[in-house]
Amino acid sequence: MNRRTHLLSTAALAAAALFASAAQAQAVKLSLGHGAAPGNPRHEASLKFAEVVKAKSGGRIEVQVSPSAQLGDDAAMVTQLRTGALDLSANSQGAVAAVVPEYAAFGMPFLFANLPQAWKVLDGPLGQELAAKSAEKGLVVLGYWDNGVRHMSNSKKPILKPEDMKGMKMRTPPDAVTVDIMKSLGAEAQQIKFAELYVALQQGVVDGQENPLMNIHASKLYEVNKFISLTGHKYEMTPFLMSKRSWDKLSAADHKVLQDAAAEATALQRKLSQEADEKLVADLKAKGVRVDVADKAAFEKATSSVDDKWMASPIGEYVKKVIAARAK
Repeated sequence: MNRRTHLLSTAALAAAALFASAAQAQAVKLSLGHGAAPGNPRHEASLKFAEVVKAKSGGRIEVQVSPSAQLGDDAAMVTQLRTGALDLSANSQGAVAAVVPEYAAFGMPFLFANLPQAWKVLDGPLGQELAAKSAEKGLVVLGYWDNGVRHMSNSKKPILKPEDMKGMKMRTPPDAVTVDIMKSLGAEAQQIKFAELYVALQQGVVDGQENPLMNIHASKLYEVNKFISLTGHKYEMTPFLMSKRSWDKLSAADHKVLQDAAAEATALQRKLSQEADEKLVADLKAKGVRVDVADKAAFEKATSSVDDKWMASPIGEYVKKVIAARAK
């Protein structure tokens, strides 16, 4: 009897341990939303993140990716992140700046000469400072993805110099810096959700818009805007964020899985973003789009007041640090 009792007791302990292990290894499902179309580097990197997370967690953590603003526009997704209704988002600089104003510093006109210069600043101390400010607002930075250098497109005429912008109705994202840039060029800025932009351009609600070539191409904006001007007027990042509420529910081991996967996804997204600008000009021309190179020096001079305004703003000290870091 003693032996039988011992065996039963041992079996019970083993079962309890197995149950505890199973509970610890409980499946985790995470939601990831973004506003870009399939084929865009933002979507491809999101899929890569989901794939790597699943592999590194042995299939225990699954990430459901929802593109094309299926879960709301960027501003709505930022709110969902902060409340914990959404777990992850490859979001936009402008929408996040509404909550963490310092993000706006990276959108000063003609701030970076190329993408690697921007990444160097983002991956350094100023990016870490931005991540700390984000955490205070319930947002965990997993990486700074890229939304490219932005260019103008429109349905009316070639844009070669600042004077060509006067009176033009231009769509902007919910980004105060972009609105300031448009106003400094004499254009009329209208904020329209990206998911509604194609129809707005098609129906003539606005004459044009500004975006990196990868967004213009993936969302087929070239079908309704036959003039593209390579102004390179502004850089934008895509903050890859996680809800702090969701983050805090996970273990340190899970955090490591997510961080490692985010590092791989960030490298892929940046690579695809850089390649996009290099190859898409020829592709857009082949589709019958007129592509011009703008007088960048004239545009830079015309938008210099935007720097002055933001350096005198409440985030002015951070803006100055970002501008100074660019030259290093």
